[in-house]
Amino acid sequence: MTQPPRQFADEAPTVQFAQVGGPAAPGGPGGFGPAVPDGPEPAPDRGRKRILLAGGITAAVLVAIGGAAAYGYAGEVPRGTTVLGIALGAKSKADAAAVLRAGLSGQAERLESPLPVRLGERVVEIKPADVGLAIDVDATVAAAADSGGGPFSRVFGSRAVAPVVAVDVEKADDVLRAALGKDAQAMTMPAVTFSGTTPKAVHPKPGMGLDAEKSAQALREGWLGIRPVPVPLVEVHPATTADEVDKLVAELARPAVAAPVTVTTERGDVTVPPAAIAKSLVLTADKTGKINPRVDEKKLRAALATPLAEVEVAAKDATMALKAGKPAVVPGVDGHRLDTAALSKDLLAVLPKADARTLAGTMTTAKPKVTEEDVAKLGVKEKVSTFTTNFPGGLTSARSQNIVLVSKETKGAFVMPGATFSLNTHTGERSYPQGYKDAPTIVGGKLVPGAGGGVSQFVTTLFNATYYAGLEDVEHKPHSYYFSRYPAVIESTIYPPHLDFRFRNNTPYGVLIDTSYTSSSITVSIWSTKIYDSVKTEWGPRRNITQPQTRYLEPGPSCIATGGLPGFSQDAWRIFRKDGKETKREKFSWTYQAEPRFICGKAPA
Repeated sequence: MTQPPRQFADEAPTVQFAQVGGPAAPGGPGGFGPAVPDGPEPAPDRGRKRILLAGGITAAVLVAIGGAAAYGYAGEVPRGTTVLGIALGAKSKADAAAVLRAGLSGQAERLESPLPVRLGERVVEIKPADVGLAIDVDATVAAAADSGGGPFSRVFGSRAVAPVVAVDVEKADDVLRAALGKDAQAMTMPAVTFSGTTPKAVHPKPGMGLDAEKSAQALREGWLGIRPVPVPLVEVHPATTADEVDKLVAELARPAVAAPVTVTTERGDVTVPPAAIAKSLVLTADKTGKINPRVDEKKLRAALATPLAEVEVAAKDATMALKAGKPAVVPGVDGHRLDTAALSKDLLAVLPKADARTLAGTMTTAKPKVTEEDVAKLGVKEKVSTFTTNFPGGLTSARSQNIVLVSKETKGAFVMPGATFSLNTHTGERSYPQGYKDAPTIVGGKLVPGAGGGVSQFVTTLFNATYYAGLEDVEHKPHSYYFSRYPAVIESTIYPPHLDFRFRNNTPYGVLIDTSYTSSSITVSIWSTKIYDSVKTEWGPRRNITQPQTRYLEPGPSCIATGGLPGFSQDAWRIFRKDGKETKREKFSWTYQAEPRFICGKAPA
């Protein structure tokens, strides 16, 4: 007799055949039926019929079992399997994944809605997408395919398979920590700080907060179930212990600042003093409370500014200059720079030592940030604007010499597209060591001698040149009193550090500033690519005119007499024209005070 398939052997029904109306078939132990008493031997044909009948029934049972098996094992996912109510049974894994994705899209409102989360005593809402909560379709289908039992359960059973939930552990930790906010009891993070060159230990203390993995697991388990999802608060300990902090002080921090470190280079030696080491040695913990000692390169470089100046040469960017009256590219020049990034790492090996505190530094070539090719593409090809103002006194007066000096310092300044030019930054301090002389300047409403007096005339000239070039005004301030040598409203003073003159190159082209002077005038020209047909000014009428008063000052070297000037308010409009049309206008307004008539002497009785 043919046996049932092996995998079904335990589940195949037991079939017994009993004799109906006639002698029993051979039975007893090992037979198909029960044992019967001996009797007349049946005719041969009747015995064969019984055998055939028994074989036919057995075959039918086996066919039924095989059919049930084929039905139950159709597809890779067992029949009757659902995930969140979505039927996946009797499908291949690929088809089941497609059906599950389609079904989940229909539940988007549920899956994307804010999730209430309990953090200690607080309940907050988070967005599932913000923490990476999602159903892993492929993993869910794989779990569903493995969920079936034997043939009977695969044919007649039904099962709801829980989805496999994914979450971004790091994102979830960040979002939950932000939500917890001040309710967390922060750990006292370990550290070693410096007061001058004296190290001080900060010992760690535990706090109450979140464990990233436990939080993620709570979100996985609770997202599609209980509301609000309870996320546990746990006692958190910094990764670095108090003993380890004390060890850092004894073995690294204290010896690090006990003596200087000498860095040898091909251009000379650089001494790293203990103060620079204390400022750049970082012994603070990360968010887990672990201290990873490092030397901060930026802090080290800042602390070594003076020693580095002895061995380093800054690279010079390529720029533009006028040669024979035409713009020409000036090549950049390489510089020399100590590799402080490598030095920062090498120092850590030397700092714990009491002696042999010398290491070799590496000098690198510092390349210009702006190359000749960069400059050549910037379209500096023509004079866009020029402006001239006149001054009295010739080149022998201190005021005129100040104007000439600042013009020389500004000549050739090159402003990249999008960059802002600051006159105070470009020239630096304008004082006696730089060659500036005492000349009248307005301080406290009166003229007094001051270093750099007269520079405002150059500022006004530069402002007008950039103004008529159409460049963006960032900072300027007209004088308190009106002087007829300047255009009303469209002029500017300067008084570092409180007042500066700044403009922004709001064009796609480079801007080259050129200056020139005579014995009685100063001229500033802007070279670039012309954008506007013209930039002109229209002035409104003067209004609110006030007359000067007479004031008497104590005679002496600091007293400068004046004839007095009227005050007034006035508006001016900068008008831009392009392609024959006005494209823009900007309004400038200013109110001048009446300059008193200052007399050096006592007032009449």
